[in-house]
Amino acid sequence: MVLEKLGKSLHSALQKITRSGHVNKKTVKSLVKDIQKGLLQADVNVQMVLDLTKRIEERALEEEVPSGVSRKEHIITIVYEEISSFLGEKTELNLEENEPTKVLMIGLQGSGKTTSTAKLASYYKKRGYNPALVCADTYRPKAYEQLKQLAEEIEVPVFGNPDGKEPIKISKEGVRQFENDSKDVILIDTAGRHQEEEALMEEMKEISQEIGPDEVILVIDGTLGQQAESQASAFKETTDIGSILVTKLDGTAKGGGALSAVTATGAPINFIGTGEKIEDLEPFRPERFVSRLLGMGDIETLLEKIEETTEPEEIEREKMQKIMKGKLTLRDFYEQLERVSDMGSLEKILQMIPGIGMSIPEEEVKVGKEKLNQFKLIMQSMTEEELDDPQILKDSRIERIAKGSNTSKKEVKELLEQYQKMKKMIKSISRGRPPKAGSLRKFFKQVPKDIG
Repeated sequence: MVLEKLGKSLHSALQKITRSGHVNKKTVKSLVKDIQKGLLQADVNVQMVLDLTKRIEERALEEEVPSGVSRKEHIITIVYEEISSFLGEKTELNLEENEPTKVLMIGLQGSGKTTSTAKLASYYKKRGYNPALVCADTYRPKAYEQLKQLAEEIEVPVFGNPDGKEPIKISKEGVRQFENDSKDVILIDTAGRHQEEEALMEEMKEISQEIGPDEVILVIDGTLGQQAESQASAFKETTDIGSILVTKLDGTAKGGGALSAVTATGAPINFIGTGEKIEDLEPFRPERFVSRLLGMGDIETLLEKIEETTEPEEIEREKMQKIMKGKLTLRDFYEQLERVSDMGSLEKILQMIPGIGMSIPEEEVKVGKEKLNQFKLIMQSMTEEELDDPQILKDSRIERIAKGSNTSKKEVKELLEQYQKMKKMIKSISRGRPPKAGSLRKFFKQVPKDIG
């Protein structure tokens, strides 16, 4: 995946800075060269790359270093700020001003628009809204059936007519029905179209005029690379685009190009699709995106992910912050193992943790559920006191736990060893020190790449 390679190359470039004994003009120029190479490999426009790296170089060489900050830290901050600014500003849909909020989804054929429409409905449903879907695509065979299947999966109502031929009429009727049903977010999925198909572009304009959407979201395929700019510009000339959703950023060969090209149109990117599953959608926040690319992690996204997949009373932000400081008990350890299966790929969760980012080799996140199930079985044989204070686990207690869980003393000690390694690793992460690969291997080789 080129975006992952971009992240690794940028992270590697910054590591050269942090490991260098002295930062001088030569060091800065070497950093700039590495950043240029990484961005060009991700298909970012050459002139954009040159402009960006020129600003980084000028600031790194000319700016006065703030008090209390090292020169290395200041340069890393400059890189972070400039790449974040390069990708645009964070924007959000205003769902409170109008009720219901009508969102018109437009885009090219094959861009992933219908799936993205369902993903957005799921996203807002998880946040307490009451969304509904309208299928106004009367051209693509089985378009209504696809949206209906996705709607059933996320338990959201859908309006459409599989035999209908009038998308404008269907759009109006669907919006009217869901307004009467007191839905607060109505997402209208339109037919995919090309910038050169004048009739379809005109139809899209008429739908927009008839229903008066509060937001028009253009869905752009991340694999388009720099071509995304011309496509986005063509749609923008026809319809008043409010924001853009970029899809297929999980494995795209041109993800960096698409992001930078779309940003060049001036339309803000609101969401990005990071995979095929319904939950693989997230708000596009340049700072977070860049944090992960640079291997800085993203604690805020991690916390939000956990809050989405657990009941509010089950976990509190303060508790997660305590865990991230390495202050976790065996009880905490057990609870996190229980929750991993609800959070999707463990690899994705690990990418959000500062210091880990994209740096964990794939082979360290493998092996199946058996070891985790054994760990949980052992912990179920412990007392409340032992779970809260593992320090009291001496030989006699370990022997009792082994008998109660039908395991061996060696296996109980193995659990305690892995618990201590995880505790130590998380503590080092919270202090801003990336853990060594060797310290991760013994734990992560026992954890499945994707438990869910």
